[in-house]
Amino acid sequence: MTTSKRELPSLPLALTPVVLTLLVLGVQLFYFDDFTPHVPLAIGLAITGLVGIKLGFDWHDIEKGVFHVIHVSLPSVSVLITVGMIIGVWIASGTVPTLIYYGLTILSPQIFLAAAMVLCSVVSLSLGTSWGTVGTVGLALMGIGAGFGIPVYWTAGAVVSGAFFGDKVSPLSDTTNLAPAVTGTDVFSHIKNMMPTTIPSMLIAFGVYLFAGYALIDADGASFEKITAITTALQDNFLISSWLLLPALLVIVLAVKRMPPIPSLFAGVLAGGAAAMLTQGVTLHEVFTYANSGYSIDTGIGEIDSLLNRGGIQSMMWTISLVLIALGFGGALEKTGCLETIINAIMTKVNSFAGIQTAAIGTSMATNLVAGDPYLSIALPGRMYAPVYRGMGYSTLNLSRAVEEGGTLISPLVPWNAGGAFVISALALNVTSGNMENLLYIPLAFACWLSPVFGLIYAHTGLFSPRASEEERQGWIESGETIADLTDRGWEPQGGGEPRPALAD
Repeated sequence: MTTSKRELPSLPLALTPVVLTLLVLGVQLFYFDDFTPHVPLAIGLAITGLVGIKLGFDWHDIEKGVFHVIHVSLPSVSVLITVGMIIGVWIASGTVPTLIYYGLTILSPQIFLAAAMVLCSVVSLSLGTSWGTVGTVGLALMGIGAGFGIPVYWTAGAVVSGAFFGDKVSPLSDTTNLAPAVTGTDVFSHIKNMMPTTIPSMLIAFGVYLFAGYALIDADGASFEKITAITTALQDNFLISSWLLLPALLVIVLAVKRMPPIPSLFAGVLAGGAAAMLTQGVTLHEVFTYANSGYSIDTGIGEIDSLLNRGGIQSMMWTISLVLIALGFGGALEKTGCLETIINAIMTKVNSFAGIQTAAIGTSMATNLVAGDPYLSIALPGRMYAPVYRGMGYSTLNLSRAVEEGGTLISPLVPWNAGGAFVISALALNVTSGNMENLLYIPLAFACWLSPVFGLIYAHTGLFSPRASEEERQGWIESGETIADLTDRGWEPQGGGEPRPALAD
């Protein structure tokens, strides 16, 4: 997105839009206690535009950069729209109420959090979409957790941990395919190389959720009256039947058969609409209404009403508008060269594997924080750092793992990021009303932040940090390219030796 025809901004100038945007964002979130980051990010885009004009760009150049990144991420916006329809229609069909009902009657309250994480992992691995998992199974699990009296942020933490970890290791996931694509590896080697951070993180998270379940809930003192009231209300207002799980099963089957995610999810919308009309007595016009505006019901049970009164395309507009503005901000930062300047400054300060691996993870996290886009947080560091790994003789599998963990897994932990905004909206965390307590799901999504921690440990110990194979090295030699462009920027390989052959970015 940047161009060599224009001089890159100086580091202070490149940092200016980032720092000013974070300051404005901090005022909005913490001083005004208003969780609507849209305008601060729009101001950040405007500041970045002014920096670009100072550098010699005209507005049309910057506009192209903004819309390019938005265009690349439009499939994710399409997923948001489809998931919004699924939520509204699956509630009306009884699919979500059936999941909640069976969950309350079958699951043990003590193992619920651990089971929720595992279930979301399996579904997300099958679907290849964390957002689809959060908006469907995750929503049902929030209702089950409410029935058990578990704080919503604990349930949300377990759902996010499972959904985004399943997404991370699914060969059907767009981010799982993006990371190896931009770093020059293949998807299955990439997934295999993520196991050393994935497995311990999931095991630790599972143990914590299991312990928390027994610590939070006293089975003998559990409010079975509350559970009974919820299940009775569900039976009074919906036909509860295992047949109503077929829309969810259809989506999973289509995903397993490697159908594209958007058609698979839309098939779930159609199946849910048909089930609503056949079993719940809903008219076709009502199905259209629920798909657009969401479902509405008054059961008299607060927990159920707050959970089921949602869904529809319109419910996603807050999230979609935030995503589009954040993507535009990220696109402007990339187009003007601000992000490239910042990354170049980092690369000139590190000349060891531990340093570059730490920088790659940190850059992905920071891009998630500033630009608000998980795709940019994977693609940009992946493109920029790949030649450095090749120059050091390390496999770029290390880099693909770093950007996946700093990108995919950190995305839902940043509230104004596309991933975080969707989680907050789909799981009804209601932080926009000033209920910041629900943001505790962020530290409680253990699996998401433990994985980068393990990645940093391996970087500094040398464990699970593969050197380039002979096959990889041969590929670099055959390319006939070197990393002279990096040494021109002031970077030197560790030990001051000659750089090894590498693919140019």
